[in-house]
Amino acid sequence: MQIPRKVFKAYDIRGLIGEELTPLFAYDLGKAFATFLREEIAKEQPVVTVGRDMRPSSFELQRMLMEGLVLSGCKVIDIGLVSTPAFYFGVSHTKADGGIMVSASHNPAAYNGFKMTRERAFPISGDTGIKELARIMETESFDEVAQAGVIEEFEGIPELHVDAEMAFANIHGLPRYKVVADSANGMGAQYLDIAFKKLDIEPTRMFWELDGNFPNHEADPFKEENTVELRKKVVEMQADIGIATDGDGDRIFFVDDTGETVDPAIVRGLVAKEMLKRHAGATICYDIRPGKITEDMIKEAGGIPYVTRVGHSLIKEKMRETGAVFAGESSGHFFMKMPEGSYEAPVTVMLIMLYEMMAAQGKKLSEIIAPLKKYVHSGEINFHVEDKDAAILRLKEKYQDGRQNELDGLSVDFPHFWFNVRPSNTESVLRLNLEAVDAVTMAAMRDEIAGIITGA
Repeated sequence: MQIPRKVFKAYDIRGLIGEELTPLFAYDLGKAFATFLREEIAKEQPVVTVGRDMRPSSFELQRMLMEGLVLSGCKVIDIGLVSTPAFYFGVSHTKADGGIMVSASHNPAAYNGFKMTRERAFPISGDTGIKELARIMETESFDEVAQAGVIEEFEGIPELHVDAEMAFANIHGLPRYKVVADSANGMGAQYLDIAFKKLDIEPTRMFWELDGNFPNHEADPFKEENTVELRKKVVEMQADIGIATDGDGDRIFFVDDTGETVDPAIVRGLVAKEMLKRHAGATICYDIRPGKITEDMIKEAGGIPYVTRVGHSLIKEKMRETGAVFAGESSGHFFMKMPEGSYEAPVTVMLIMLYEMMAAQGKKLSEIIAPLKKYVHSGEINFHVEDKDAAILRLKEKYQDGRQNELDGLSVDFPHFWFNVRPSNTESVLRLNLEAVDAVTMAAMRDEIAGIITGA
């Protein structure tokens, strides 16, 4: 059969509804996943846990996905409407052999997609199964089975997920903080509501109704334009902290009491230090994009820093390989090694920020992060470049005196600035992230590198 190959990404499947992803696609993906899983684990009836987000197209995609799985002999556990972190928990909690979440994360409403895992929510990436799923679908190499499977509904995963994260965080007795939270009409509202009730917190809620059309703003807090109203509201309410989550709730961001977004590199450094109190000398993973304060804080706390490629599935694979107790991405993904598996744990991170940082230290969040603002970041800048390889080669030659690393794109380190340039997997785009010891150096090197990338 003909399939849109470009929807098979490095970390998941994602594409335009109707044009690229259809109910028939979901049905065939279910059959392909059953075939893939049965071959991998040599089990006649694999158990697959399936969840969905709040997008208008997600219900029908989940229904057809489950039909394909059942036709192919799987036992399907339907956990319904869940955030992606709750889905990961659900895969482990139900002791499934694998799982599929219907979601396009923070992408606009016109998109949807599928995130896939093995047992214990261990991810399936482009190199560890997604390409094989594409091959099975394209060649229609589906298993034929004598007996269809069944669907069982499992209610209550969202609350069980929050209970598990709160037990893992082991936090007791929070002050009654003023909190402003913006879920961008996404799934973060689900677990935040449950957590706030258990914590006796009554926050100011923004854009809270689940709505996959995202009527208020894009569900991507990584972009500053999507947190403008949250940051204003924190100042207006004289709140202690602001919290923002993305479309499927697997990323979490914080705003301090002055209305300034806290750099995710600082958040992961703070959480890393807390986890190193519990696990002295442990390994902490973080992605290769600049965010040097994280490395500084891990070393200061006696941990072992381990740099990974960018991508939630890739960083989880490295966590498993290295035994890391915590990992963080520059994009706001924070992963914990929990009893159920290693995956995003936004509730735990929120509790650590509220308790171990603010309550235990008796300081405002702005006071805690002030001494950690040592470096100046360019933000992620995208360049449309037809010949990505040629642009990277120009950078390699220009900055050959720096310490170079090609783990993921090209990274170059100098004493006063350092940067990473990564090619997009699907577009003629190079992504630049640069950091420096001061604003003047950052601006100068940003402009110089931009000129080299574009050939200006």
